[in-house]
Amino acid sequence: MTAPAEDRIDLPPPTLEEVGDGTWAYVQLDGSWGLNNAGVLAGSEGVTLIDTCFTEHRTRELLAAVDGLDRGPVRTLVNTHHHGDHTHGNWLVPGATVLGHERCREEVLASGTISEAVFPGVDWGEVHVRAPFVTFTERATVWVDDLRVDLEFVGPAHTTNDVVAWVPERRTLFAGDLVFNGGTPFVVMGSVAGALAALERLEDLGAETIVPGHGPVCGPEALASQRAYLRMVSALADEAHAAGVAPLEAARQADLGEFAGWHDPERLVGNLHRALAEKAGLEPGGPLDVAAAFGDMVAYNGGRPLRCLA
Repeated sequence: MTAPAEDRIDLPPPTLEEVGDGTWAYVQLDGSWGLNNAGVLAGSEGVTLIDTCFTEHRTRELLAAVDGLDRGPVRTLVNTHHHGDHTHGNWLVPGATVLGHERCREEVLASGTISEAVFPGVDWGEVHVRAPFVTFTERATVWVDDLRVDLEFVGPAHTTNDVVAWVPERRTLFAGDLVFNGGTPFVVMGSVAGALAALERLEDLGAETIVPGHGPVCGPEALASQRAYLRMVSALADEAHAAGVAPLEAARQADLGEFAGWHDPERLVGNLHRALAEKAGLEPGGPLDVAAAFGDMVAYNGGRPLRCLA
């Protein structure tokens, strides 16, 4: 199935927004499924890139924008987590050292090109799996000339292998998919409790500029809104667990309130699958029937496929 014609809306072109000296956010709006952001940090001998894109065409557009800066080749590529919208383009940067959490490597290799089955209407181009080949477990540091970039593992949260990139000198945080600015958070492959804890840790950093995994560049207020949503999910799960209500029905009964305007609201169903499993004792990031959760998200949409405009 492809996305319905009414969903094939015109999107704004990607933008390269300078967020500091030699530091840019590559932003793809509207930030919904598959429309992720990337980060660019330029030094005297080349570029450090944070994440790639979902499709061959979109990654080539990203790399063309980086080339247009005339700051040298991409020498280092950081993956914030394993999802295809952040890693499918890795193969198009063959000269770069690819870093990520050790579980990111495992999950990239295990999941392969499964995104093509989840979003069958996307024009993928070529996708070749290329996993991080320099890995770490807790933290690592990348230097862009004398600019320090701290990579810190904060999962399980969005996934089991989330990493953020913190530039303390610039008070700038590349948050990966811990932040969907204007979009619904998604933790079915990670942890509700873990994501709440991770967001609290990120608030303690004191970031002034946040490049989210999806959506416009923002400030620390985005962390508070993500936490508020996840607290709502946790409260809904408490009620559903006590009443013996399944995730899909709990989502259908829920009032999204202040979050009703966020795109991809069907993620509530997946989030409730995870939250209810945690209420039943599943450890953060533990195995879950993700296919069933995605099936319930489609059902929540009235049988319509997930809207991916990548």
